[in-house]
Order: sequence, then C-alpha cells, then structure tokens
Amino acid sequence: MSGGGQAAVSFLTKLAKVAAGLGLTASAVSTSLYTVDGGQRAVIFDRFQGVLPAVVSEGTHFLVPWLQKPFLFDIRTRPHSFSSTSGTKDLQMVSLTLRVLARPDVERLPEIFTNLGLDYDDKVLPSIGNEVLKAVVAQFNADQLLTDRPHVSALVREALVRRAGEFNIVLDDVAITHLAYGHDFAQAVEKKQVAQQEAERSRFLVARAEQERRAAIVRAEGESESARLISDATALVGNGLIELRRIEAAKEIAGVIARSPNVSYIPSGNNGQMLLGLSTARDMVLNGYCSEATWFLNYWFHLLFFLIKVLLLFC
Repeated sequence: MSGGGQAAVSFLTKLAKVAAGLGLTASAVSTSLYTVDGGQRAVIFDRFQGVLPAVVSEGTHFLVPWLQKPFLFDIRTRPHSFSSTSGTKDLQMVSLTLRVLARPDVERLPEIFTNLGLDYDDKVLPSIGNEVLKAVVAQFNADQLLTDRPHVSALVREALVRRAGEFNIVLDDVAITHLAYGHDFAQAVEKKQVAQQEAERSRFLVARAEQERRAAIVRAEGESESARLISDATALVGNGLIELRRIEAAKEIAGVIARSPNVSYIPSGNNGQMLLGLSTARDMVLNGYCSEATWFLNYWFHLLFFLIKVLLLFC
C-alpha cells in the first residue's frame, strides 16, 4: 500500500513539473511574439541598442522578451482641423479653419519616434498650421482672401507641405474650410454693397432721364419738321389743305352727333320742333296733315342746315 502511494506522489510530482514547464514555455513564446495589424507599422526599442532603424511591417513577428519592446504607428491618413485668428495686410482680423489629411513617412518612423513620439501629429500640425496661416494671410488684404481664395489656398498648401516635410509628415490634402471676418469689417462690407447698389440705381435714373430727354428732342424735331412742311405746302398751294382738314373734322363731328341716340337738334325760329323721333303723340295728332315724305325731307333739311353751320363755325 505504501509502495502504491509513493508511485502516485511521484507521478503527480512529475506531472506538475511538466505542466510548469509547459506554462513557462507558453509564457515565453507569448511574450516573444507580437502582431502588427493592417495599416500599422512597428518600431522596435532595444534596451542595449536603442531604437532600431528597421521598420516592421504587418504580420506576426518575434522579439527578445524584456530586451526588446515594439511600438505601433498608425500609418493611415487621418484628418486634423485647427483654427487660427490672423491679421491681414490692411490690419483686419479674420478667423480661418484649416483641415489637413496627414500621415507619417513610413521610412522615417524610427526618427519620428525618437524625436516626437507616438503623438507626433498633435505636437507638430497645430503649431505649423497656425504659423503658415498667419504668414500667408498677412500677404493679402481682407477682400483678396475671397477674390483670390484659390491662390491663397495654394500658398497655404505649399508652405504647409514644406514645413510638415521637415518633421517627416506627409500631407495628402490641405483645405481652408471656414473664413470669417470681424463684426466691424462685415458691417463695412454690407454698407459698401448698399452704397454700390444706390450708385447703380442713380446711374440707371440718370441714363433713363437722358434717354427721355433725347426722345423729347426727337419728338420736338419731328413736330417742327412737320410744321415746317405744312407751312411750306400752305405757302406753295394756298389754304386748300387746311380747308380740307376742316371739312373732314366737320364730317366726323356730324357723323358722331347723328349716331348718338341722346342728342336732339332743335332748329331756330318760333315754329321750330323737336325732331329725330322725339315728338309726342299729341303733336302727331295736331300735325297729322304732315305726311311721312314731308317729315323725311324736313329731317334732312335741318340736318343739312346743321352741317353748314358747323362748317361755317370751323371756317
């Protein structure tokens, strides 16, 4: 019985030693492996040699535990935005917001890690962005920032790419996303626009008055020429044209009066009567001896008499 117990204890002891060995081996293997994901690169820090110059790409790699330590960099392009208040050439204050797409230079990752660390972008981009914006904006007047905005953006991009390259940072895109002027300048611009609109309206009124003046002159010249031609014709052939115009006017007036149902003509004299069908029934009984033919001739006689009086009036 004692021999069986000693065998069991010996077996358990060996099993514990094997498990401990396997655990130590697994721990050593796990600490000797590290994984670099897609879109990342690794920089190795060695306790004896410092930062190694080689850049480790994606995948699973070996290292010496305790002696070496990996530091992972995200090499994908990331957006960064920062604002700056700058003074223009004409001493106006403007607020600008700049957006950049930045990534590290993969070949220079050991140098970036040595000089700047993992948060290199937060240390570098805001400072150089404000510096470049102030330097470029100071070259332009406030209104030129709007009228020459493509040129301003190109200058900002060129200067910022050059400054970022000094820190081994690659900029894929640079854009001015916001531009705002001060309150006083905005009011001045609004007043200027109102003044320009008033000036345009004044110019329009002046141009219209000039056109009306020219039209009046042309009309006056036409009337003067017409009067001169009539005067020449009158002097040449007499007053026949004027007499013809009088007769035509008299005919027109007589026609209008004859067609009007509300106009009555009463001839002069004591025996005059109302014509045009306005006689009452009592008058027709008293004057029944007048035949229809006599009444018709009487009507046209008085109408002709009226026309003659009108013609004499115009003459």
